[in-house]
Amino acid sequence: MSSLTIRRWLVKPFIFFTIIFILKSFLAWGVIFGDLLSWKSIITEIPFVWALFCLIEAFASKRKLGYYMLVNLLVTAIFFAAIMYFKYYGVIVTYHAAEQVNQVTAVRNSVFSLMDPYYLLIFADIILLGVYFFFNKKGRDHKKENINRRTGASKFSYSLLFAVSFGLCLFNILPNKASMNEIKKAQEMGLLNYEAYTIFAQDKPELVKASEITQDVINQVKGIDTAAVSPFQGTAKGKNLIIIQLESFQSFLLGLTIDGKEITPNLNSLMKESLYFPNFYQMVGQGNTSDAEFVVNSSFYIPPQGAATMSYVDKELPSLPRLLQANGYQTATFHTNDVEFWNRGELYSALGWEHYYDHKFFGNEDTFFFGASDEVLYRKTADKLKEMEGDGKPFYAQVISMSAHHPFTIPAEKYQMKLPERYEGTFVGDYVRSQNYADYAFGQFVEELKANGLWDNSLIMVYGDHMGLPIYSLDHDDKQLMEEIHGHEYGYADMLNIPLIIHEQGSLTPQTLEQVGGEVDIMPTAASLLGVPMADTIHFGQDITAQTYNLLPQRYYLPTGSFIASSALLIPGNSFEDNTQYTLAAGGKSPAGTEDEYTRALRLRQLSDSYVTQLPDKAPDKE
Repeated sequence: MSSLTIRRWLVKPFIFFTIIFILKSFLAWGVIFGDLLSWKSIITEIPFVWALFCLIEAFASKRKLGYYMLVNLLVTAIFFAAIMYFKYYGVIVTYHAAEQVNQVTAVRNSVFSLMDPYYLLIFADIILLGVYFFFNKKGRDHKKENINRRTGASKFSYSLLFAVSFGLCLFNILPNKASMNEIKKAQEMGLLNYEAYTIFAQDKPELVKASEITQDVINQVKGIDTAAVSPFQGTAKGKNLIIIQLESFQSFLLGLTIDGKEITPNLNSLMKESLYFPNFYQMVGQGNTSDAEFVVNSSFYIPPQGAATMSYVDKELPSLPRLLQANGYQTATFHTNDVEFWNRGELYSALGWEHYYDHKFFGNEDTFFFGASDEVLYRKTADKLKEMEGDGKPFYAQVISMSAHHPFTIPAEKYQMKLPERYEGTFVGDYVRSQNYADYAFGQFVEELKANGLWDNSLIMVYGDHMGLPIYSLDHDDKQLMEEIHGHEYGYADMLNIPLIIHEQGSLTPQTLEQVGGEVDIMPTAASLLGVPMADTIHFGQDITAQTYNLLPQRYYLPTGSFIASSALLIPGNSFEDNTQYTLAAGGKSPAGTEDEYTRALRLRQLSDSYVTQLPDKAPDKE
C-alpha cells in the first residue's frame, strides 16, 4: 500500500481505527480464547468502539485525531491488561483488579515473564502514529489540513450509527447476563462489553441472615456424616502445632524423578512417614498465598471479589489462632516478606495472631525474590520456636516459605541439581529446580527441629499454597514436559492439586488416604488431631481423617459454580447443563458431578459470604 493510499485512509480515522481494532481484537481473542481469526470478535468488539467513534465525530470540532488516539490508547490498554491478567490468573480482568494494582505491580516480574514479544504488537500503531502525527512536520500538517476537518457526514448520521452500535452492544450483553462461566460470558458479550457490564452490573449477592447460618445447616449442605469419628482424633493432644505452607508447590512433585534424579527427597521421606492426602486441592483467589493463609486459618471461603486481605480484614474472624489461644496455646506466624505486602498486617490482626515475624525479624540476609531465603526462614524460625517452647505453653506456628516463587528463577548459587538438557531454559525446568531447592531448605528445617527436640513434641502439617504451573501460562514445550511428567495431558485437576502431609511422631500410622480435601479442611482437621473441640466455631471445612465425602466450591481460578467433589472436578458452561468434568488427579474415578452438588456448592459459597460479611468489626489495633 502506497504512502498516498495510507494518507487517504487516514483522512477517514473512523475507518482506519476500525481496521486497527479488528486486528487488535484478533490478537486479544487469540491469546485469551484461542481463537485467532474470530468473526465473533468483530461483531462483539467493533460496535463498542464504533459507539465511541461516533461520539468523537458528532461532538469533536477540534483535536479529533487526539480523541481517536486517546480512545485507541485506553482500549488497547484494556486489551493488553486482559491478555496479561489471563496469562497470570486464567480469568478475565475486571475493574475489581484495580483494587490490588499495587500488589500486582509488586509481582510485575512474574507477570511479564509470561509475555510473548508479539503481545507488544498491540501497541505498534500507537507508537508509529504518535511519531508521525505529533513529532513529524508532514504528519502535523496533514492532520491539520485533513483529519481535523469536518467530513460530509452529518451529526444525524453519526447519532444514528451510535444508536445502532449501542443497540448491538446491548444485544451482545443482555442475553448472556445469566451465564455462570465468566470466560464464556466475556466471549459471548465481547471483552469490551464484558468490562462495561461488570462496572454497571449489580454484583452484591443476597445475604442469608447470620442467625440462620448454623454448623448443622452447613454440615447438611456439605453432606457431612456427623456420626463419623476420626480414628486419629486427639492423637496429638497437648502437642505443638507447626503448619508449613510451601510456595507454589503442586502434588506431582512428590515422588517425581527426572532421569533418575529425585526432585523432593526430603518431602518424599516425610510423606512415607506420615498421613498423605494425594487428592487435596487449592482454594485460593486473587490473593494467592495470603488467601491460602486466610482459608487455612479461618475455614471460610475466599470473598466473591478480590483478595481476603482486602475484603475481610475489618472483621473479627473466628480462626485457628483464636481457637488454640482459648485452649492454652501461644501463636505466631513467620514470613520473610514485609507484613504490609497483600495487607498481611490487617489480615493477621483479623485472625487474632499474637505475634508475627516478617522482614524486620528475618532481615536482608541471603535475599532473593521478596525476602530472605528459605534457609534463613527455617533457621531463624527454628530458633524462635525453641524460645517459645521455653515459655511453658504449647504453641501454634505457621511458617510461610517463599523462595520457590514465580517466575522460579532462583540464583545459580542456590541450584541443588542439574537439569536435563530438555528442561533447561523452560518454565517447567525453572519450576522444578526452584522446588528442588525449596525441598533442600525444608530438609534443613526438619533436621533443626529434630536437633532442638521440637520434632517429637509437635504435630506437623505441610501443604502447598497454590498452583505453580497454570495451564494457560505454558507454551508448547512446557506442555510436552508436563505430559512427560504426568503420563497424560496436563489438566485442570492436576493444576489445582496440592499435597497435604500430616506427621506426628508416635501415634499416626503412616498411610495414604484417598479422600478429597481442600485448604478449608486444615483448621478442623488440626483441631481434631489436637483434641480441641470446634462445636462453638462456625467453619466450612471438615475433618478429612473422619469423612469419606467432600464438596469443595471453587472460586476465581475457575468459573462461578465450579466445584470439586469426591466424584469429579466440574466446571459449568453457561449453566450446569453444558458443564465439563474432569477426573480427579489421584482418585481414578470416572467424572460424575451432579446438579445437586452444583446447587449445594453455590449455596455453601452464599452461606460463607453471608456469615463473614455479618461478623462484628474488629476492635481498632492498639498503637
